[in-house]
Amino acid sequence: MIETYRDLDWSYYGPELLGAIGDTIYMVAWAFVFGGIIGLVIGLALYTTRAGGLLANRPVWLLTNFVVNLIRPIPFVILIAALQPVTIAVIGSGIGNDAVVFVMIWASTFAIARIVEQNLVSIDPGVIEAARAMGASRTRIILTVMLPEALGPLILGYTFVIIALTDMSALAGIIGGGGIGNFAIVEGYNRFRPEVTWLAVAVVIVFVQSLQMVGNWAAKKVLRR
Repeated sequence: MIETYRDLDWSYYGPELLGAIGDTIYMVAWAFVFGGIIGLVIGLALYTTRAGGLLANRPVWLLTNFVVNLIRPIPFVILIAALQPVTIAVIGSGIGNDAVVFVMIWASTFAIARIVEQNLVSIDPGVIEAARAMGASRTRIILTVMLPEALGPLILGYTFVIIALTDMSALAGIIGGGGIGNFAIVEGYNRFRPEVTWLAVAVVIVFVQSLQMVGNWAAKKVLRR
């Protein structure tokens, strides 16, 4: 097996692999940033507008909950096709890495929203009531009580999402994007080079394990405070 990898034309596969890794990081990073922020806002809306919540508002909660439930279950590959007209209108193209990022933002936003809501539900209501009794404003309670209380579980939830985004990026080749998944299919599977496919698998494993280790470390550090 070692000899097989030594015999690979690294002058070709090396730059191709590095480019694929760069494409994957590009897609995952941008989707995570935008999806993470928007998803956090929607998740807070789901939690605070529910019955008995800090900003209880049934119509807003019903609408937000409906939209999240409508989009979140759609498989990513179907979402790519369904959002193509919107992607073209916003991005200017329905193919390429930017188009993939746009759809990944949609997919991650509503997944994160539900994760945020579920983690906020675990907060002891007494903590919030104590903050309200002390005269803290609603905004202050959200920023200094709710989010810090749920920070550890939220970090783990966001870690799960960024790994899921890595999985989504593997489908980028469907609409002309790059990334590790496209590298594995084009350079490995289509050319009957299983060693190249397994090289891509090894890179993904290292990438995902590194993300999980960082997420676990950060969550543990927060929970110890």
